[in-house]
Amino acid sequence: MRITKHLVNLHERIRGACAEAGRNENEVSVLAVSKRHDATAVAAAHAAGLSAMGENYLQEALQKMPRCPDSITWHFIGRLQSNKTRAVAEHFDWVQTVSSRKVAERLSRQRPVGREPLQVCVQIQTDAGGEHGGVRPDSAAALCALIDELPNMQLRGLMTIPAPADSLVEQRAPLRECAQLYSDLQAEGFALDTLSMGMSADLEAAVLEGSTLLRIGTAIFGPRMP
Repeated sequence: MRITKHLVNLHERIRGACAEAGRNENEVSVLAVSKRHDATAVAAAHAAGLSAMGENYLQEALQKMPRCPDSITWHFIGRLQSNKTRAVAEHFDWVQTVSSRKVAERLSRQRPVGREPLQVCVQIQTDAGGEHGGVRPDSAAALCALIDELPNMQLRGLMTIPAPADSLVEQRAPLRECAQLYSDLQAEGFALDTLSMGMSADLEAAVLEGSTLLRIGTAIFGPRMP
């Protein structure tokens, strides 16, 4: 019941942001960020109509997945180190945080035979200090081109995690940078259809800047478990 109520409020926020942006609400999808929430909460979110879950922490996700509905699409959205690529390639459907040639090549090589291609977003660095990781915008095209050529991978788009900001104007600036890069790469011929931007605190800014996929945790599940 709590998740259902939260989803009503969430969709009201999305609807309002889409109206302000002159966009159709159907253009914006929601990825439920289920980190630090147990399998019961995931099942409740799935029952409420959410079919895609995002996990930041590999070991937590691997323990949780067998207890969750089989039809869930799993996105890895955490910092991806080389020693984690095999498990991610084996268990996830999407990886949104690819930011290096080495990681991309390992994911491609380690994707199990017979599985659908791994759906990939390139993470773009939009915070000056690079705290959240990602590839610099001027290196994105080269990485996208590499992923396009790798077997067992399908390039889908870009994602970013900007530094927190208080005002709508400050929130929009780095998101606009990523959105412009997304448009530029499409113009160069890359078949991108996913712009993963925006979380519970800045979803309005993300919708205004063209996000197609919001990564929402607190606004769906409430505060995270310790």
